[in-house]
Amino acid sequence: MKYKRILLKLSGESLMGEQSYGIDNARVLQYAEEIKAIQKLGIEVAVVVGGGNIFRGLSAEKSGMDRAQADYMGMLATVINAMALQNALETVGVYSRLLSAIKMEQICEPYVRRRAMRHLEKGRVVIFGAGTGNPYFTTDSAAALRAIEIKADVVLKGTRVDGIYTADPEKDPTATKFDTLTFEEVYNRQLNVMDMTAFTLCDENKLPIIVFDMNKENNLMRLMQGEKIGTLVK
Repeated sequence: MKYKRILLKLSGESLMGEQSYGIDNARVLQYAEEIKAIQKLGIEVAVVVGGGNIFRGLSAEKSGMDRAQADYMGMLATVINAMALQNALETVGVYSRLLSAIKMEQICEPYVRRRAMRHLEKGRVVIFGAGTGNPYFTTDSAAALRAIEIKADVVLKGTRVDGIYTADPEKDPTATKFDTLTFEEVYNRQLNVMDMTAFTLCDENKLPIIVFDMNKENNLMRLMQGEKIGTLVK
């Protein structure tokens, strides 16, 4: 396998499936099956889930809500999504642990770096909830931070498009896809890969990022087997 330990970033929107809001259980089960398949090969998997399908702090701020309060509400939304993913993983027979940056003892463990790494070593999927636990930071930043902390080999950003393009391919039919990019090229072209805090963290710590289409069946497995899927930033 190409990687030993990965950090998979899933957006909240990806959990909606074809719905306009909430959680599509069929889509979440599909993700759980994909994770199970690669874990069977001995790959250690950690996951960070967004919350945009339930609540988005930035949008709430624009409507007049206090930004810090809105961001905390968004963190709670990520925990709801993380619980849905944990349930799906256990449905397909995968042991998992949900670790939250905000203490919620009745439903998940508090985030402790060494505990997270121990769970991974024991073959459990680790799901990180509640972002970084701080307002003004996105779940992209949480993904980059946790990946560095647990010494992941790569950040895999699963989206509904198959890589990074010169423009939004859903809006611009002339947009062309990049197979590989350097961090410097992303800066110079001002491409929207992750938010700048997350992207800079990955750059400074030499942590590669792969943006790929998570909804296409077996893409995750193909990536683990070394196929060139999506766009690699390194």
